[in-house]
Amino acid sequence: MIKIENITKSFGDKLVINHISGVFEKGKPNLIIGASGTGKSVLLKSIVGLMKPDIGEVFYDGRNFYGSDRDTKIEIRRELGMLFQGGALFDSKNVEKNVMFPLDVLTKMSLAEKQERVNFCLQRVGLENVNSKMPSEISGGMKKRVGIARAIVNTPNYLFCDEPNSGLDPQTSIVIDDLIQDISEDLDITTIVVTHDMNSVMGIGERIMFIYKGEKLWEGTKNDITHSGVKELDDFVFANKVMNSLRGT
Repeated sequence: MIKIENITKSFGDKLVINHISGVFEKGKPNLIIGASGTGKSVLLKSIVGLMKPDIGEVFYDGRNFYGSDRDTKIEIRRELGMLFQGGALFDSKNVEKNVMFPLDVLTKMSLAEKQERVNFCLQRVGLENVNSKMPSEISGGMKKRVGIARAIVNTPNYLFCDEPNSGLDPQTSIVIDDLIQDISEDLDITTIVVTHDMNSVMGIGERIMFIYKGEKLWEGTKNDITHSGVKELDDFVFANKVMNSLRGT
């Protein structure tokens, strides 16, 4: 479980996120949704420690990340897995080396142990016999799955996904959503997904936080979202439905 309290972040005079609190549960995808530029990614970066908030605390299973000593912060960071927008694979490394990278940096496993773990993770995301392929030789959807394999290779307790369906067609997006949900449940980890895709929300939105202009306006499930009573959320849902119908999805 991850708990955040009063996370606030400004850049100069611009307040980007304002006193956001919430709990992200274990074993299910927790979604942070909202329009582009509303502060979702800044909140995510504040949670994982890529960007220190001006005010607020982040607790990983009771451990206060920003209030901890250096060793505890390192321990928590070792338990994090991250799927970056676009996959963020190293162009100069093949698939195997991309997935193996966290093991090279964070563990003392032998090469044979690392290869075994890489093969297991690639098989888990539905990719086999692609170890030697370069990122330029695989599709966008496959890159995202390689990114997921890399994110889970170090057996994380917490998984973060920043716009995992960005640039993907609807069918591939469903595959990625289902994979994230299955991994969250199978590995019993705390997963936070940042997205503005309503298809993802209605597909895997077991716990949803809606951010609007840097503030949390609503929390709930996909079953409650269409009758939230929050005008800004209703507008967001409607706009997504219109865009999806125009795209034919």
